[in-house]
Amino acid sequence: MFNRILVAIDGSKMSEKALKSALNFAKERFTKIGVIHVEKNPVIPEGMPNASIETLYSEQQRDGDDLLDQAAALAEEEEIEIEKFYETGDPAAQIVRKAEEGNYQLIIMGSRGLGNLKGLMLGSVSQKVTQLAKCPVLIIK
Repeated sequence: MFNRILVAIDGSKMSEKALKSALNFAKERFTKIGVIHVEKNPVIPEGMPNASIETLYSEQQRDGDDLLDQAAALAEEEEIEIEKFYETGDPAAQIVRKAEEGNYQLIIMGSRGLGNLKGLMLGSVSQKVTQLAKCPVLIIK
């Protein structure tokens, strides 16, 4: 039924569970998996030197790439090949955009991520993705 699944990860325990669920699904059904990590654009203090701003963005990119490499290593253990995507901006909007562009038929993500304030039921990103996505969204608890 689902030939292409997009999994959103952010380094939280819930996103790790979402990735493992997607890998199990893919292994049973020969599904293609895309893994996306989205970094919010950082708040840059006024007057911050350009070199410091570039360092900040480089560190974010490196951390995001590390998360995606960890996901690829988990997938490789299961003999599943994944596509990795690193994006910046509004996480929900970028996840939905990538799902549409890549013709993904299902989005899998954790119920809550690494946000500072824990939601009572769903995290703000997962809630927004469920509202905006044109494909089904599976929320892992």
